[in-house]
Parts: sequence; structure tokens; C-alpha cells
Amino acid sequence: MPEIAEIARAVHYLRLHLVGKTVKSAKAIEDANVFGKVGTSGPEVAAALTGKKVLSAGTQGKYFWLVLDRPPHLVMHFGMTGWIHIKGDRTAYTNYYKKMKPDELDAWPPKYWKFHLETEDPAVEVAFTDPRRFGRVRLVDCPGESIRKHSPLVENGPDPVVDSDVFTEEYLRKRMHSRHVPIKAFILDQSVISGVGNWVGDEVLFQARLHPEQYCDDFTDDQIKRLYDAIRHVCQFAVDRLGDSDQFPKDWMFHYRWGKGVKGAAGHLPSGEKLAFLTVGGRTSCYAPDLQKKSGRIAPGVREEPIECDDTPKAKKAARPKPIKTEDGPPQNKNKRKAEDDEQPIKRARAAPKRRLAKSDTKTAKVQETAAAETKAETGIRRSGRLRGISN
Repeated sequence: MPEIAEIARAVHYLRLHLVGKTVKSAKAIEDANVFGKVGTSGPEVAAALTGKKVLSAGTQGKYFWLVLDRPPHLVMHFGMTGWIHIKGDRTAYTNYYKKMKPDELDAWPPKYWKFHLETEDPAVEVAFTDPRRFGRVRLVDCPGESIRKHSPLVENGPDPVVDSDVFTEEYLRKRMHSRHVPIKAFILDQSVISGVGNWVGDEVLFQARLHPEQYCDDFTDDQIKRLYDAIRHVCQFAVDRLGDSDQFPKDWMFHYRWGKGVKGAAGHLPSGEKLAFLTVGGRTSCYAPDLQKKSGRIAPGVREEPIECDDTPKAKKAARPKPIKTEDGPPQNKNKRKAEDDEQPIKRARAAPKRRLAKSDTKTAKVQETAAAETKAETGIRRSGRLRGISN
């Protein structure tokens, strides 16, 4: 998902190519997710753009917007896979284009477009794309200078770069002491800090040397200061480089954290420390266990999974128990034999041993059997006679 640095990159290109120009024409498809879930439609967005002059572009965390010469204004969110494209320029980061097919690179409008526009001379063409349709494009009807005082921006916390006067160490300390959630979940909460996503969160906690699942109200003032400094540094550095990860320092975790489920992944930092993943409630965090040690309470249910790299020793498979030959039968599995042995007392109790009869007992038994047979026969005759109406 595009985070604070990637949004800064998109806004940079909008300011460079679109701001100050008038939109000659705009088209938008009808998409119930991208437009409909935020109370508008494709045609309404196209109408709001057409004939308007773009005065400025702004950013707050993962949101960005265009201020037009009259309302309503466009406020956008990329979701998981959204992006802004400008014809004739490569606005995205390197990995974005690596995933595209050759015939998609120069296609216009680009694949998965939701809206695209063209300005008056000098002509510029801009398109918003989103393959997975988690992005959002909405119209906000208010004066341009007060756009951040309206939903959805007003519900979001300060941007660590844009709002450095609001996002202070004291602000962070107060918010941390007022909550009781794992620190990773805390810094991902957009109502607390705008723009921090999964990779920024992992990088920040790595540089601050904090365990991602320790509760946010269980840190010392020194640890909170380290966290604040790391947030400011990582966000500012990444924004200044417009999210170009090729310019990130080589000792950043960013370069090595993408190995979950990838064969041949690095699995460790250049300094040798191993990396692992923690999963809690379906959310995954990458961290360095030897560097990010817990110093307080940890959220329950944490499951750790190391990155499997080429030099990770493979766990040996448990050997199957060898068959054991019994004295009076074929080989048996040891566990099966043990279970059968455990059942023997029950079987012996159920099957009482037969007693040998003495010769005298045998004679007596035969006499008794003969008498019983005769009695049975006689009884049968009497019964059959009564049934036929015969009396003796």
C-alpha cells in the first residue's frame, strides 16, 4: 500500500504537471467501490473537473487532494494499488513498472483507469488507476483553504512531515499513555499519525529498537523519544527522496523485509542479525529479534516465523517409528502395540477363563441336558395340543 513517501511522490508530479492548468475534458467510469462508497459517482467526478482550474495539490498522510478554482474539490486515497499516471512521464517508483507487461507501459489511458483528464494548451493528460479497487475518490464541497477541516481529513492525525509543529514528542507521549494496544498497531492508527503504514512502521520500530508487540503504555520516556526521532527521521528522509527506495540507506530494514514466503530471501541484515515475522490478529510485522527485545508487557497470541533463506538450516522431519516384531505375529507399530497392550486388562476382564470340568461333573451335566431336552419336548406337545383344541 502506498504510504506517506509514495503519496508525496504522486503529489510532487501533480504539482509539476497539473497545478496552474485548466481541465479541458474529463472522463470517469462508474465504479461503486472507488466512487460509490464515498458518496459520489464517476460522472459527478468528471463534471466536477471539467472546465476547472487546478490551484494547488496537498497531502496529509495517505490522503491527497486537488484544490480547484471553485468547489467541490477532489480528495483521493490510493488504497492498496492505486496510482496517478501522467502521459509521457514515469511517475511511479521502480518496482511498479517492473510488474507491468511491455504492452502496458505506453498504453493510454492506462489499464485499470478510473478517471482521466486532459488540460488546455499546453496539454497534459492525467489518469487515476486502481486494479484492486480499494482506492477512493470523493468530492468535498467547501472552501479550498479549509479542506482539512472536513471529513475525511479532519478525522486523521497529524502528518509527521507536513504537521511537524503538531506532531511533537509531547503529543506522541500523551497519546501512547492514553492507550493500551501493541505499539505497531498504535503507530498504524491513522487517527493518531497520518501516513505510517506497514513498511514505515517496521522501519521505525527497527531503528528505535522497540519490540512491535509491546504495549504502547509500557515504554519509558527514553524509548518514546527514540520512537519519535525514528518516526520523524524515516518519514522525512523517505519523503525527501519521493519514495525512491534505491536511495534509502543500505542498513535500513526496508531492503530485507520482503522475504516472507520468498525462496532465497536474505533473511538477515548486513550486520548479520536474523529477521523474523510476528503475526497477531492477521497483521504481520517484520523485526530483528536480537535487536528489538521486549522490555514490558507483550500482547498475547504472538506467533513468530523466521524468514527462510538459503542459509537457514531446514528443520529435520520427525522419524517414523520403526515396526517392532512381536513374538506371535507380524511386525507392529510401537505406538499401536502399546495401545493394544494397554487394552489387554480390559479384554481379559471381559473374557472370563473357561473352567475344566471333572469326569463326575461331565456325567451330571449330560443327565441335566437330557432331562431339559425331554421337558422342553413335552411342553411343546402340550402347547401344540392346546393350540389344536386337544386335551390330554
